[in-house]
Amino acid sequence: ENVTILLLEELLIKRSQQKKRTSPLNYKERLFVLTKSQLTYYDGRAEKKFKRGSIELSRIRCVEIVKNGGGIIPCQNKYPFQVVYDNNTLYVFAPSHNSRSRWVQSLKDEIKDNPEVLVKFHPQFWQDGLWLCCRQAEKQSLLLLLQRRNPPPTPPTPEDDDEDDEEDEEEEEVVVALYDFPGMEPHDLSLFKGEEYVIMDKCDVNWYRARNKYNEEGYIPSNYVTEKKSGNLVQYFSAFFLSLRCPVQDKEGAFIVRNSSTPGAYTVSLYTKSSGEGGAAIKHYHIKETKSSPKQFYLAEKHLFSSIPDLIEYHKHNAAGLVARLRYPVGKQDKSAPSTAGFSYEKWEINPNELTFMKELGSGQFGVVRLGKWRAQHKVAIKALREGAMYEEDFIEEAKVMMRLSHPKLVQLYGVCSQQQSIYIVTEFMEQGCLLNFLRQRRGSFNQEYLLSMCLDVCEGMGHLEANGFIHRDLAARNCLVNDSLVVKVSDFGMARYVLDDQYTSSSGAKFPVKWSPPEVFNFCKYSSKSDVWSYGVLMWEVFTEGRMPFEQSHNHEVVTLVTQGHRLYRPKMAKPAIYDIMQLCWHERPEERPSFAQLCFKISEALEDDEATQD
Repeated sequence: ENVTILLLEELLIKRSQQKKRTSPLNYKERLFVLTKSQLTYYDGRAEKKFKRGSIELSRIRCVEIVKNGGGIIPCQNKYPFQVVYDNNTLYVFAPSHNSRSRWVQSLKDEIKDNPEVLVKFHPQFWQDGLWLCCRQAEKQSLLLLLQRRNPPPTPPTPEDDDEDDEEDEEEEEVVVALYDFPGMEPHDLSLFKGEEYVIMDKCDVNWYRARNKYNEEGYIPSNYVTEKKSGNLVQYFSAFFLSLRCPVQDKEGAFIVRNSSTPGAYTVSLYTKSSGEGGAAIKHYHIKETKSSPKQFYLAEKHLFSSIPDLIEYHKHNAAGLVARLRYPVGKQDKSAPSTAGFSYEKWEINPNELTFMKELGSGQFGVVRLGKWRAQHKVAIKALREGAMYEEDFIEEAKVMMRLSHPKLVQLYGVCSQQQSIYIVTEFMEQGCLLNFLRQRRGSFNQEYLLSMCLDVCEGMGHLEANGFIHRDLAARNCLVNDSLVVKVSDFGMARYVLDDQYTSSSGAKFPVKWSPPEVFNFCKYSSKSDVWSYGVLMWEVFTEGRMPFEQSHNHEVVTLVTQGHRLYRPKMAKPAIYDIMQLCWHERPEERPSFAQLCFKISEALEDDEATQD
């Protein structure tokens, strides 16, 4: 009878433990109940509770506070602790310091005699495939910090809690606005480029609560600001594209500063119309650092500078060993601000009366897409869902999750209008339309580096989906879009799950994307990030053939036979053998032998730098 004695009961928040997620980490409110034998959590109110999970206390190996390390907790409870049992880690978020102390202390008291109590533990979260405290990528890797073997002391009161004292003593985080942000909702705070703001709360990965110099507070988009201490470099780079955009920018001396394939390093890519090889070329120069202190930067050893902006400014006026002066930053100076995850914090439902419908852009799997404006000023794309085209209720729930996926290489979902008969999906507007048509209409005008840079854009977007456990399921050039800055972004991710078209969902149907699908999908409907990697290899092939149809001479059922027998797409003329090797890595029959998108990004960045010119 002793085992059923109630020790604690409280509404807490738990983080999803799904092993094969198809959406980002989610946080759910659960009623947690602790007895002498079990930790159980329920869905719903105490008087009407539905059991969601239960852990025998005898299986628990560790209970400890989780240090957040200045990271973001995307739920209202900001006091996390971990319960390690068997080979699993349950993350629970308490509403206050006292609440967390009660739970951690009570659980420790109950498990102190367990035979397998861990002597070590990870003090920070397991997230995005690694431990944040040590960057180890092995889920069951050896743990880091020694846990006290002696019985833990009584929980400290808030007045003498070291952890809270440390938080109180932390300096305020000051950020600088990279762009103007006109707050659209009463709870927003407007930003003015170049001004400083204090971060009050990182309530969400995409939205912070901030205070301005007039002590006004409100929500701001996180991608519109940068830490003050790193501001000079980040603000300088924000004026340029971070991937190559030639031949459109074909002026002598056109250049960009971009991330190098070496982490933390930068490369200057410079366009010249008359290279030593007898024609136009792009030369790549590593920005090097001296080993002396203070650190200095250089492209040519005789010319040292204390910062990268100073180095760029000098070489704008002096070639000093480069093939040309750095004359034209590629892209528009002060280009338009990036998209935000929704129009405001926690705003996903859009009032249809605030939408203005303009010209039709096309029609797709789910309905007609039109150019429009939100509140008569923000250009958007509005997709009106055709009745019966998809599982609408399921999609609306998923849309809330998809809105939080914010990345420069993903088409941003701003929200939905779900309160009327025809549901609208409101997204970022991409002026140049779909990648497939973009390639076909400009066939013959692309060079290899530009094609590869488009592939890198898509790979970076897919890397973000992969890191968040999100599967696209229908990656192809037709489902990527191009904006006026010629940046390629991934669109319609996750939408394929909600299609109600039998021809589309069945591999025998004419509409099913068999030619982009790996064997495990057309044979067993097994989707994963690795099935997306296969599709990405086909997309690379589409790019390097400038929009040709894969297996154009074969019907779907013939492609299934060919691929099953080991046949693969041929090498496009514009793809060097090294590029074709990357495609073939994506087409390994066994999913586990295919690279991740993170690995593909690295390989493509390396390929972009194959012909690097370095200054000695």
